Amino acid sequence: MPYKVFIDGEEGTTGLKINEYFRTRDNIELLHIDREKRKDPEERLRLIKKADVSFLCLPDAASREIAAAAPGECRILDTSTAHRTSPQWVYGMPELCESQREKIRESSRVAVPGCHATGVILLIKPLLDEGMLSEDYPFSAFSITGYSGGGKKMIAEYRNEDRQTKPEKEDPLKSPRQYGITQHHKHLPEIMKATGLSALPSFIPVVADYYSGMEVIVPIKADMLKTGGREPLAAVRELFRERYINEPMVRVTEKMDDGGFIAAGRLAETNRLEISAEGNEENIILTATYDNLGKGASGAAVQNMNIMLGIDEEKGLV
Repeated sequence: MPYKVFIDGEEGTTGLKINEYFRTRDNIELLHIDREKRKDPEERLRLIKKADVSFLCLPDAASREIAAAAPGECRILDTSTAHRTSPQWVYGMPELCESQREKIRESSRVAVPGCHATGVILLIKPLLDEGMLSEDYPFSAFSITGYSGGGKKMIAEYRNEDRQTKPEKEDPLKSPRQYGITQHHKHLPEIMKATGLSALPSFIPVVADYYSGMEVIVPIKADMLKTGGREPLAAVRELFRERYINEPMVRVTEKMDDGGFIAAGRLAETNRLEISAEGNEENIILTATYDNLGKGASGAAVQNMNIMLGIDEEKGLV
């Protein structure tokens, strides 16, 4: 018997991508809502109750409202920001710690991590857990993403879909654009909670004129690492290899660059995340590359669903 799955908000960017993953799956039966009833709370609740697992691909307020109305036994994955720091929800990052998969498997409420947060957390959490750096270390993170992470409105802007009033793409869209300038980015609270940081990191997100793919960079001062006398860069690389050796979606590589460059879109259209540590005796650069719609959003949501249902977490994602 196939599992019944409902996507509340299936016409958004994240919902459409989840739908795409299910096209070749013979163990999934998608429950679709009539178009005229997409905003009908009673019909949405009916489908959530009928489903084995439901995805919420909605704005924060709408996710909070429908999740609060759903019975506790209904298994829900929320892809919005709404519940990522809620103590009643499990953070959907299987690689976070040794017990996280079991928490996800047993939970009926799982919050899918944010795209930028995924790379930042997977890069710095091992260093904190190992005691190489303290919770008050002044972390900074630079993250570049494709415009698909901004949803339908931003996609339409970058693709210049309104050609009748704007024959050409506006000049500001042709070069990378920094945002989150006030340092109140919505991913910062989940980064703080998931890592246990006591000092807010500086976070510099940038959107650029390409569809999907993400690169997160965290610089570290080598002389501030506590490595027990080991050479800092080698110690960090060894830590990453040991931490992620059994993780199916995370791969540690010593050479991510292509002729001295690292392309932010190098893992677009995949569901894996690659990590590297490069640098010298003074400065170490930690880098994570992945697809902001794959391991950064919809792919991560499907991975969590597989875990919740007790099936191979790579199913449909390889």
